[in-house]
Amino acid sequence: MSTISVREFSYNPSAVFARVEQGEAVQVTRHGNVIAILLPASGAAERYADLVSRGQIRLKAATSADVSRLPHYEVPEDADPLAVLLDEREDDPR
Repeated sequence: MSTISVREFSYNPSAVFARVEQGEAVQVTRHGNVIAILLPASGAAERYADLVSRGQIRLKAATSADVSRLPHYEVPEDADPLAVLLDEREDDPR
């Protein structure tokens, strides 16, 4: 995941969105603090966009190709996605 400042973003937002369309996740910072995370709207990264936007998980993958290698979990509507991931982690014998 790459990081750019608000100032960099404001110079050419179309170029940043083009990078996101190509599968790159981009963090936008103001004074060194992350204020936004731009994720591709389709593909594997979309599965994690809600958790990332709520700050419950952070993706370290640089592209959506990297994210596509992450496991996929079916989460019922009434379940907490983070709880499902933590339960899966407890059950993993590794």
